[in-house]
Amino acid sequence: MVPDPSRIEAIERALPQTQCTRCGYADCRGYAEAIAADAAAIDRCPPGGAEGIARLALLTGRPSRPLDPEVGREGPRLLARIVEAECIGCTLCLQACPVDCIVGGPKSMHTVIDAACTGCELCVPACPVDCIELVPVTGTRTGWQAWSDGQALEARARYAVHRLRLERDAREAEQALEPPRPDRLEAALARAREARRPS
Repeated sequence: MVPDPSRIEAIERALPQTQCTRCGYADCRGYAEAIAADAAAIDRCPPGGAEGIARLALLTGRPSRPLDPEVGREGPRLLARIVEAECIGCTLCLQACPVDCIVGGPKSMHTVIDAACTGCELCVPACPVDCIELVPVTGTRTGWQAWSDGQALEARARYAVHRLRLERDAREAEQALEPPRPDRLEAALARAREARRPS
Protein backbone atom coordinates (compact mmCIF):
# COMPACT_ATOMS: atom_id res chain seq x y z
CA MET A 1 0.00 0.00 0.00
CA VAL A 2 1.39 3.38 -1.05
CA PRO A 3 0.85 6.01 1.67
CA ASP A 4 -1.28 9.03 0.89
CA PRO A 5 1.02 11.97 -0.06
CA SER A 6 -0.96 14.32 2.18
CA ARG A 7 -0.34 11.98 5.12
CA ILE A 8 3.41 11.95 4.37
CA GLU A 9 3.37 15.75 4.13
CA ALA A 10 1.58 16.12 7.48
CA ILE A 11 4.04 13.76 9.18
CA GLU A 12 7.02 15.53 7.62
CA ARG A 13 5.74 18.89 8.89
CA ALA A 14 5.65 17.44 12.42
CA LEU A 15 9.40 16.79 12.22
CA PRO A 16 11.88 19.58 13.05
CA GLN A 17 13.70 19.33 9.68
CA THR A 18 17.20 19.21 11.14
CA GLN A 19 18.05 16.49 8.55
CA CYS A 20 20.33 14.91 11.17
CA THR A 21 19.79 11.28 10.00
CA ARG A 22 19.79 10.01 13.61
CA CYS A 23 16.42 8.33 12.94
CA GLY A 24 18.22 5.99 10.55
CA TYR A 25 16.85 7.59 7.37
CA ALA A 26 18.61 9.84 4.86
CA ASP A 27 16.46 12.84 5.74
CA CYS A 28 13.25 13.93 7.44
CA ARG A 29 11.23 13.14 4.32
CA GLY A 30 12.53 9.57 4.26
CA TYR A 31 11.56 9.12 7.90
CA ALA A 32 8.10 10.61 7.27
CA GLU A 33 7.56 8.22 4.35
CA ALA A 34 8.57 5.26 6.51
CA ILE A 35 6.22 6.32 9.32
CA ALA A 36 3.37 6.80 6.85
CA ALA A 37 3.99 3.30 5.48
CA ASP A 38 4.03 1.86 9.01
CA ALA A 39 7.66 0.84 8.45
CA ALA A 40 9.17 3.01 11.20
CA ALA A 41 8.37 3.76 14.82
CA ILE A 42 7.44 7.31 15.83
CA ASP A 43 10.07 7.49 18.59
CA ARG A 44 13.23 7.96 16.54
CA CYS A 45 13.68 11.76 16.32
CA PRO A 46 15.90 13.19 19.10
CA PRO A 47 15.60 16.81 17.87
CA GLY A 48 11.79 16.58 18.07
CA GLY A 49 11.94 14.95 21.47
CA ALA A 50 8.87 14.12 23.55
CA GLU A 51 6.74 16.83 21.93
CA GLY A 52 7.69 15.55 18.50
CA ILE A 53 6.63 12.04 19.46
CA ALA A 54 3.34 13.42 20.80
CA ARG A 55 2.75 15.25 17.50
CA LEU A 56 3.47 12.06 15.52
CA ALA A 57 1.23 9.99 17.83
CA LEU A 58 -1.64 12.42 17.22
CA LEU A 59 -1.15 12.27 13.44
CA THR A 60 -0.75 8.50 13.19
CA GLY A 61 -3.10 7.30 15.92
CA ARG A 62 -0.25 5.34 17.49
CA PRO A 63 0.42 5.42 21.23
CA SER A 64 2.98 7.93 22.44
CA ARG A 65 6.13 6.40 23.88
CA PRO A 66 9.55 7.54 25.15
CA LEU A 67 12.32 8.40 22.73
CA ASP A 68 14.22 5.30 21.60
CA PRO A 69 17.59 5.54 23.42
CA GLU A 70 19.24 3.82 20.44
CA VAL A 71 18.95 7.05 18.40
CA GLY A 72 20.16 9.43 21.11
CA ARG A 73 18.51 11.63 23.66
CA GLU A 74 16.56 14.84 23.67
CA GLY A 75 18.70 17.85 24.49
CA PRO A 76 19.10 21.58 23.96
CA ARG A 77 19.58 22.85 20.42
CA LEU A 78 23.19 22.95 19.38
CA LEU A 79 25.04 25.28 17.04
CA ALA A 80 28.17 24.30 15.17
CA ARG A 81 31.12 26.61 15.72
CA ILE A 82 34.33 26.43 13.73
CA VAL A 83 37.54 27.16 15.61
CA GLU A 84 38.81 29.48 12.92
CA ALA A 85 42.49 29.34 13.91
CA GLU A 86 42.45 25.57 13.37
CA CYS A 87 40.40 25.44 10.14
CA ILE A 88 42.45 24.29 7.11
CA GLY A 89 39.78 25.11 4.51
CA CYS A 90 39.30 21.52 3.33
CA THR A 91 35.58 22.16 2.48
CA LEU A 92 34.48 18.75 3.80
CA CYS A 93 32.13 20.40 6.29
CA LEU A 94 30.50 22.36 3.46
CA GLN A 95 29.73 19.11 1.68
CA ALA A 96 28.37 17.49 4.87
CA CYS A 97 26.01 20.33 5.85
CA PRO A 98 22.46 19.50 4.71
CA VAL A 99 21.27 23.12 4.89
CA ASP A 100 24.34 24.86 3.44
CA CYS A 101 24.89 26.98 6.56
CA ILE A 102 28.69 26.81 6.37
CA VAL A 103 30.48 29.28 4.12
CA GLY A 104 34.07 29.41 2.99
CA GLY A 105 36.28 28.32 0.13
CA PRO A 106 39.11 25.90 -0.50
CA LYS A 107 42.15 26.65 1.69
CA SER A 108 40.36 29.54 3.38
CA MET A 109 38.75 29.83 6.77
CA HIS A 110 35.13 28.68 7.08
CA THR A 111 32.37 29.97 9.31
CA VAL A 112 28.84 28.94 10.28
CA ILE A 113 25.73 31.03 9.63
CA ASP A 114 24.24 30.65 13.11
CA ALA A 115 20.67 31.52 12.11
CA ALA A 116 20.61 28.68 9.55
CA CYS A 117 22.40 25.96 11.57
CA THR A 118 20.07 23.13 12.63
CA GLY A 119 22.58 21.53 14.99
CA CYS A 120 22.46 18.30 12.98
CA GLU A 121 26.06 17.45 13.99
CA LEU A 122 26.91 16.03 10.53
CA CYS A 123 29.80 18.46 10.03
CA VAL A 124 31.66 17.23 13.12
CA PRO A 125 32.75 13.78 11.87
CA ALA A 126 33.50 15.26 8.43
CA CYS A 127 36.18 17.59 9.83
CA PRO A 128 39.65 15.98 9.58
CA VAL A 129 41.23 18.38 12.11
CA ASP A 130 38.44 18.36 14.73
CA CYS A 131 38.00 22.13 14.61
CA ILE A 132 34.18 22.08 14.86
CA GLU A 133 32.53 22.22 18.25
CA LEU A 134 28.87 22.03 19.17
CA VAL A 135 27.60 24.68 21.55
CA PRO A 136 24.22 24.40 23.35
CA VAL A 137 22.27 27.61 22.77
CA THR A 138 18.83 27.06 24.29
CA GLY A 139 19.59 26.52 27.96
CA THR A 140 17.16 24.03 29.45
CA ARG A 141 14.77 24.17 26.48
CA THR A 142 14.88 20.92 24.47
CA GLY A 143 13.09 19.34 21.52
CA TRP A 144 10.38 21.54 20.01
CA GLN A 145 10.77 23.94 22.95
CA ALA A 146 14.24 24.72 21.55
CA TRP A 147 13.06 25.00 17.96
CA SER A 148 10.12 26.62 16.18
CA ASP A 149 7.82 25.83 13.29
CA GLY A 150 9.30 28.82 11.43
CA GLN A 151 12.84 27.53 11.86
CA ALA A 152 11.71 24.09 10.68
CA LEU A 153 10.15 25.59 7.54
CA GLU A 154 13.32 27.55 6.78
CA ALA A 155 15.50 24.48 7.33
CA ARG A 156 13.25 22.45 5.04
CA ALA A 157 13.53 25.09 2.31
CA ARG A 158 17.32 25.29 2.67
CA TYR A 159 17.55 21.49 2.49
CA ALA A 160 15.46 21.49 -0.72
CA VAL A 161 17.87 24.00 -2.30
CA HIS A 162 20.83 21.92 -1.07
CA ARG A 163 19.41 18.78 -2.73
CA LEU A 164 18.77 20.62 -6.01
CA ARG A 165 22.36 21.86 -6.01
CA LEU A 166 23.71 18.35 -5.40
CA GLU A 167 21.55 16.95 -8.22
CA ARG A 168 22.74 19.71 -10.57
CA ASP A 169 26.38 19.10 -9.64
CA ALA A 170 25.96 15.35 -10.22
CA ARG A 171 24.38 15.96 -13.66
CA GLU A 172 27.18 18.34 -14.64
CA ALA A 173 29.83 15.85 -13.49
CA GLU A 174 28.13 13.08 -15.45
CA GLN A 175 27.93 15.22 -18.57
CA ALA A 176 31.61 16.09 -18.26
CA LEU A 177 32.43 12.38 -18.35
CA GLU A 178 30.25 11.64 -21.39
CA PRO A 179 32.17 11.07 -24.62
CA PRO A 180 31.46 13.70 -27.27
CA ARG A 181 28.49 12.90 -29.47
CA PRO A 182 29.52 11.95 -33.04
CA ASP A 183 27.61 14.86 -34.60
CA ARG A 184 29.31 17.38 -32.28
CA LEU A 185 32.69 15.74 -32.83
CA GLU A 186 32.24 15.84 -36.59
CA ALA A 187 31.17 19.48 -36.47
CA ALA A 188 34.23 20.37 -34.35
CA LEU A 189 36.55 18.54 -36.78
CA ALA A 190 34.95 20.32 -39.74
CA ARG A 191 35.52 23.70 -38.06
CA ALA A 192 39.15 22.79 -37.37
CA ARG A 193 39.68 21.73 -41.02
CA GLU A 194 38.07 24.93 -42.24
CA ALA A 195 40.29 27.03 -39.98
CA ARG A 196 43.45 25.36 -41.38
CA ARG A 197 42.46 25.82 -45.02
CA PRO A 198 44.53 28.46 -46.80
CA SER A 199 42.47 31.54 -47.70
